[in-house]
Amino acid sequence: MKIVILISLFILYLYLSSLAYGAIGEIEKIDGTVLYREQAGIPYKKAKAGLTINTGYWIKTEPKSWTIIKLIDGSKFTLSDNTELEISEYLLDKGKKNGVFYVAQGKIRATVVKITGQTTNYKVKTPTAVAGIKGTEFLMLAKGQANVFFGNENTVYITGHDTPEKILIPDTMIQNTRGLTPAEPVKVEHGSLLEDAKKGLSMLTAAVPPKEWEISGALPNIIARWDINYGHYLADSGKYEEALYIFQIALDLSDKPEIRADARLERGTVYSRFLRNPEAALAEYLLILEEYPEIPQKETSLYLTGMTLYELGLKKQAKQRLYQYKKTYPEGKYITNVETIIRLLENEK
Repeated sequence: MKIVILISLFILYLYLSSLAYGAIGEIEKIDGTVLYREQAGIPYKKAKAGLTINTGYWIKTEPKSWTIIKLIDGSKFTLSDNTELEISEYLLDKGKKNGVFYVAQGKIRATVVKITGQTTNYKVKTPTAVAGIKGTEFLMLAKGQANVFFGNENTVYITGHDTPEKILIPDTMIQNTRGLTPAEPVKVEHGSLLEDAKKGLSMLTAAVPPKEWEISGALPNIIARWDINYGHYLADSGKYEEALYIFQIALDLSDKPEIRADARLERGTVYSRFLRNPEAALAEYLLILEEYPEIPQKETSLYLTGMTLYELGLKKQAKQRLYQYKKTYPEGKYITNVETIIRLLENEK
């Protein structure tokens, strides 16, 4: 009997030892076009379901494509479209398992299995955030410098670049950008844009591929629009620095000119009205005029640029901008105020 036990333990030892150097999982399911490479810096190849994967592998999904990666401990990563993930580190033995998974961009669902008596230490990293996982499920969107995390089960610990951590629990959302300390967790309220975003991300990373892909491209804009509303609420509540941060996340999430302009207008309002920093406000207004000249927000931006220059005592520049407004919007909603300031400036000659 002892010999049988010893042989069994030896086989188990060999198996566990081989895991450190052999396959650590497989691409379980594929829909659309999924690519892989054995290490960074080499071309991608087309993957098929059942492909075994190892530490150092990169997995990439093309547009309208989806895949599930299953690890040998039973944990899974579901990758939606336009997602790129590296299995940076992976170690499994009878007492512990460690893993580092780098998400360059995209949308994922992480389902990490926790086994009683086994220490789990998984980390999902992006260029600007880290999610520490002991055993849980969460959803994540990484776009550019911004990251959005939704809690599904248990607890996840979110940090930026060596920043204090924030705790993500079920039915809450945490976000950050630029490696900064994550914003405070917020509850995903029923009927909110945030709930729409979570439902969309959940559908895109479900156990079966989505039937429709329209929500995928809209997700960052949905969250950014929610951020603008939330940031406005924070500013009204006197949380000015938090509001500026949330507006910055909206800017980093969205490529849509109208949303970005609204975020900059809100930032300008916080700087000018609450923080008494007209120079910073002016920078926001000028960026709108320079980057997005053909959007409805241009009128307000042009008006506020002229008024802020006037406030700063830069009368010549203020007059140029106000005359520009009068010429462009002769019946604009700010025309009365513009003409009043122009008369004051003319009388000061």
